[in-house]
Amino acid sequence: NAVAPQSNFAMMECMGAFIEQNLWLIFPIALWVLPWKGYALWLAARKTHKWWFVALLVTNTLAILDIFYIFFVAKHKKKEEEQEEQNN
Repeated sequence: NAVAPQSNFAMMECMGAFIEQNLWLIFPIALWVLPWKGYALWLAARKTHKWWFVALLVTNTLAILDIFYIFFVAKHKKKEEEQEEQNN
């Protein structure tokens, strides 16, 4: 089922109206997202996780993907690296 172009336009108008009425939300959302995104991007660059860096850079999931990367992917890779060093 394809969505009719008119309904897409109406949805965009509705979203625009919501944003105009709730501009005050932008600042607290930015305060939440920017530190997480910055730290996740820094970790991905430092660990040379190129695909994660690109994914984190181009997506905006209100920091959900960033937090997932920080606590699960980056931390898991760190444990693997430590185990490899102990084995050598």
